[in-house]
Amino acid sequence: MKEALIRKAIAKDPGAIEALYDFYAPALLSVCFRYCGNKDDAEDILHDGFIKIIQHIQNFKVRSDGSLEAWMRRIMVNTALNFLRSRQKEKNFIDIDPILERIDLHDEEEPDPEEIYLQVDREQILELICSLPSGYRTVFNLYVFEQYGHREIAELLGCTENTSKSQLSKARGLLRKKMNQLVNIKISPTYEKV
Repeated sequence: MKEALIRKAIAKDPGAIEALYDFYAPALLSVCFRYCGNKDDAEDILHDGFIKIIQHIQNFKVRSDGSLEAWMRRIMVNTALNFLRSRQKEKNFIDIDPILERIDLHDEEEPDPEEIYLQVDREQILELICSLPSGYRTVFNLYVFEQYGHREIAELLGCTENTSKSQLSKARGLLRKKMNQLVNIKISPTYEKV
């Protein structure tokens, strides 16, 4: 079925293109959202990325069941990275927040990580990832979700491998701290919404 749909999309059949979009857009929008952190920009990235998908679908070669989605996902990641680059005012793509450099990312008494993850749902984790500073979020996404190595990340972002490693470490520490705070708020009996 996918092969027939791809053939029709290559032939620029509007119904096939719409079917591809309808099927893959939700997952691809999630990818875009993780990189930019807000819905409006994520929708813009999805739109731009899907135009690239339509323009280049004739270059796609079916290799396995999930290969179309992986190919589309890679286009979305590259589109998101280009979007982030265009938003940066300085040459250096990795934006390190000097205030966060001074934050102690380790709590004195950290709860068991397994307990934390059981108390935080997928939506909350996505929100926490999106709340990271741009550089942290980008490296975290590339390393954790796209499974790029630090050398690949450094090449993509124009930074050193050590910068990539540092950004990942700080992203993980900040996420851990935010998750701890979220869990403490959820279980604290004295917490009241203002």
